[in-house]
Amino acid sequence: MLVDSHCHLDLIDPELGGVDHLLAEARLRDVGHFLCVSVGLENVGRVREIASQHPNVFASAGIHPNGVAEQQISAEQLLGLASFDEVVAIGETGLDYFRSDNAQQQQQQMALHVGVARELGKPLIIHMRDAAEDTLTLLENEKADQVGGVMHCFVDDMVSAQRAMDLGFMISFSGIVTFKSAKALQQVARQIPTGSLLVETDSPWLAPVPWRGKTNQPAYVHDVASYLAELRHEGFDELSKSTSDNFFRLFKFAQRDAAA
Repeated sequence: MLVDSHCHLDLIDPELGGVDHLLAEARLRDVGHFLCVSVGLENVGRVREIASQHPNVFASAGIHPNGVAEQQISAEQLLGLASFDEVVAIGETGLDYFRSDNAQQQQQQMALHVGVARELGKPLIIHMRDAAEDTLTLLENEKADQVGGVMHCFVDDMVSAQRAMDLGFMISFSGIVTFKSAKALQQVARQIPTGSLLVETDSPWLAPVPWRGKTNQPAYVHDVASYLAELRHEGFDELSKSTSDNFFRLFKFAQRDAAA
């Protein structure tokens, strides 16, 4: 069974049937576990609630870099939000210079997230867009290698991927890797060691081919995995098992649900 290592179940249009329906649809496509990721104070409670109601869903706690201009969090606040059993990761956090120009503010908040992750021993979920050098340097300087994490929705080059892997981070691919325009990213995806690979949807955004243009959902991580298996000349079952094993090795507070 696959794991969707990064989705936003609370943000998917309820007209698609709600969380229970989305999980059932994913189950039909061999997707059994889900990491529902927080992006801000306004949804971290809902994310944790979903995880508490479904043993095969896990939660995170954090503030997305695009949100720190409007809302910032203290270490004490984040510790309180992230100390629940349902919360298996810190984030998503990181740097995004594509949409925002408050680099110093983003860096301060990202460093705070790394510190909380180290204190709790929970891995990080990193968002990195047009900010690879600053993101990786901050992770190095703040000793993020003590907890590791995932470079979610990875779109950068192999040099950046290797720096991240040297810090104990896994590389997660979303539907972007299936796009015809993503030739350079596909070349990177071929090179990532099996033990460092994860798959995700980032739903409700970035639906993979053949669903591009539609609202993304966790069931579609099957299409990401299928594409990667073919790209890497691996069997689908092999890639499904390895990425799922990688997920549970990284997110050690997440427990497999035997019923999933």
